[in-house]
Amino acid sequence: MWQHGERNDLTDVPGVLVGHAQDRQAQTGVTAVLTPQGAVVGVAVEGSAPGTRETDLCRPGNLITHAHAVLLCGGSAFGLAAADGAMRYLEERGYGFPSGHALVPIVPAAVLYDLGVGDARVRPTAEMGYAACAAARDKEVLWGRVGVGTGCTVGKILGMEHASPSGIGSASLVVGGVVVAAAVAVNAFGDVREPGSGRILAGARRPEGDGFVDTVALMGQGSAPHAFADAAAAGQNTTIGVVAVGGQLSKEGANKVARMAHDGLARTIAPIHTMFDGDTLFCLATGDKPIDVTLAGTAAALAVELAVLDAVRRAQ
Repeated sequence: MWQHGERNDLTDVPGVLVGHAQDRQAQTGVTAVLTPQGAVVGVAVEGSAPGTRETDLCRPGNLITHAHAVLLCGGSAFGLAAADGAMRYLEERGYGFPSGHALVPIVPAAVLYDLGVGDARVRPTAEMGYAACAAARDKEVLWGRVGVGTGCTVGKILGMEHASPSGIGSASLVVGGVVVAAAVAVNAFGDVREPGSGRILAGARRPEGDGFVDTVALMGQGSAPHAFADAAAAGQNTTIGVVAVGGQLSKEGANKVARMAHDGLARTIAPIHTMFDGDTLFCLATGDKPIDVTLAGTAAALAVELAVLDAVRRAQ
């Protein structure tokens, strides 16, 4: 039986702080995951419509091994501007990669598309990214429709008017004395299902009556509704998140854990990794106690699974 961390969220991992900033009227926001002292970073981009920043440096074979923050942002590609604010926040406090002439904070980021639920003219800015960092803490973090989760929805096959609200959720597990945790902002095209039973917890709502349509079953009928094409064209989706491991991983190991963590998305979201989702998960390893990569990746996938369920349950 897996044991949960103390608070069952991302900040159970030592060295990790989380802060949110949002515009509730425009229904968009930013979640900052700070590791100011630096954490070994990896990434896995499995969706085919990603909006990302600094993902190349996260991969093996490149010079940089540590990140000082990861930003999860609404606003589609416009939201990547929020990372500039995080860099300013970290630089002011003396955190960054020593380049010889300046400390350069390493801040990878990923965005999701929430322009269709609020005011599309309002997107996360550098100021919002800075505010999210300033709000970061190592306990008592709010989850749900906050930060990047403010404008999240799931189940888009019948159009946005039939989608269900979602948000950002979190979970943590302890294995071999090491905490492995995840925070996931769930903004998927598909439905969120309960593993095992397959019961739809959030997704495309029936146009008439209660309950949900089954997106995968509807796609299997051979002709998708017109709204399906609209959703695909707009790319109004993407699930993004961070896995944190309170143990020691190489950069190669962190990248493998990030890839394995996507299994948690596959167990809870159907369909996942589509041509119009930009699904991206980062891995941050903060500790000095060695942990087996397979064990860390298995725990990460389960933490992601639980975080997805937490996101939609809090949104309801």
